[in-house]
Amino acid sequence: MQAGKKTIERKPTGTDWDRVKREAAQNAPVPFNPATDKNSEPYNPNAAAAVAAYWKAATIKRGRGRPTVPVKRPTLNMRVDAEVLDAFKATGPGWQTRINALLRDAIKHGVVKA
Repeated sequence: MQAGKKTIERKPTGTDWDRVKREAAQNAPVPFNPATDKNSEPYNPNAAAAVAAYWKAATIKRGRGRPTVPVKRPTLNMRVDAEVLDAFKATGPGWQTRINALLRDAIKHGVVKA
C-alpha cells in the first residue's frame, strides 16, 4: 500500500444477494400492480417496450472520480528535502494541498515574489 492511501472498507448493503441470484435464475416476472405501483415505479418492469423506452430516455450521470474544473492545475515535479516531505506526508491525506496552500500564502504575504 502506498503512503497516504486509505483502504476502502465496503459497508454491508443489507441486500440478500443469494436471493437475488436465485430469483434471477427463475426468470419469474417482477410483481407489479399498475393500480398501486403507478406512482412508485417509473415503468412496468414486465413490459419489454416500457423497459426499452425507459432506458432509451435515460441519461448517464457522471460517477466517481475527480470532477472537472474550469482551470486545471499543472503537474509539477519538485525536489525537496526528505525530512520536509516526510513531515508533510505524516500529516495524512491532503498533504499536497497543504503544501500548495503554504506556497500560495507565501506569495500573498510577499515572502516569495510572484
